[in-house]
Amino acid sequence: MPTPLKILVPVKRVIDYAVKPRVNKARTAVETQGVKHSMNPFDELSIEAAVQMRERKNPPVDDILALSAGPAKCVDVLRTAMAMGADRSIHVEIPDAGQGQAELEPLGVAKLLAKVVAEEGRNLVILGKQSIDDDSSQTGQMLAGLLGWSQATQASKIEFDDNDRVSVTREVDGGVETVRFPLPGIITTDLRLNEPRYASLPNIMKAKKKKLEKKSLSDYGVDEGRRLKTVKVEEPPPRKGGGKVEDVDGMIAKLKELGAI
Repeated sequence: MPTPLKILVPVKRVIDYAVKPRVNKARTAVETQGVKHSMNPFDELSIEAAVQMRERKNPPVDDILALSAGPAKCVDVLRTAMAMGADRSIHVEIPDAGQGQAELEPLGVAKLLAKVVAEEGRNLVILGKQSIDDDSSQTGQMLAGLLGWSQATQASKIEFDDNDRVSVTREVDGGVETVRFPLPGIITTDLRLNEPRYASLPNIMKAKKKKLEKKSLSDYGVDEGRRLKTVKVEEPPPRKGGGKVEDVDGMIAKLKELGAI
């Protein structure tokens, strides 16, 4: 009989994907004050993947735990995760960057998740392949290294067999690749994996009654010290206006003039 899954899904509060980021006046970071935030889109895919696993019931899912580390407003994305189908959540509160404390780096997040995995007895972690704010794409791989678990990144399809093995299809430059590993394991999600469901009003109301536990980094013995320093953040230079050519000969002459051919 397949081993029941105990799934951990980390979720991150980021600037909404539809908002155009602005660099702050000091050019040290992106401006976050007064800007709409929402759940990282890749983390929405992870929640949806976990909920679909429970709906398929093969293997059975015992528990879906959502976790977020950040300021008090991270509670909003945890409530969304529970409205989408997570059973309960943990908020590891970290002071806002505006209060003199920056967010955790990928290694710090991976160390925190490793502690949560051990304490909560998880055997599968599903997380987005990256967050759209820093695009590090490192946390899942670092977590697999810390735990000594198998990993499959950029999943576009996930399947289980009766021997507690997971098959993950992922897109690569030459086409698609399928990897297989035994539980426990780490999966990072890509955009083609699924279409996340909307949180309905009844489920949003039910989510308010689900358990949301407050924790701190000290509860897990995780060092929040930073190893990286952002030297400067700049907006991309504005694009120059294009020009029109009358015919193919004119296009070729222009390309030669620019040194493109």
